[in-house]
Amino acid sequence: MRRLGKVLHLSKSGNLLLRLEQYPVPIIGAQVCDYKLRSVGVVNNILGPAKAPYVSVKPVANVDGALVGRVLYQVEKD
Repeated sequence: MRRLGKVLHLSKSGNLLLRLEQYPVPIIGAQVCDYKLRSVGVVNNILGPAKAPYVSVKPVANVDGALVGRVLYQVEKD
């Protein structure tokens, strides 16, 4: 499990936007979870400058603003 970053915003299209805290940049389609290892969604886009990218996460279910401000993690496969 690798920390991706804190959720900054819930977009109009329902995607979660967060700023990447550490490299490497996750691959598109990578699984994303919360601190309790509950699946939140998958990475669907990388945005912004290469030095400070943002990650867009497509949620697996309808998400309200409850995840804004929470830290999300990438599930790494062995």
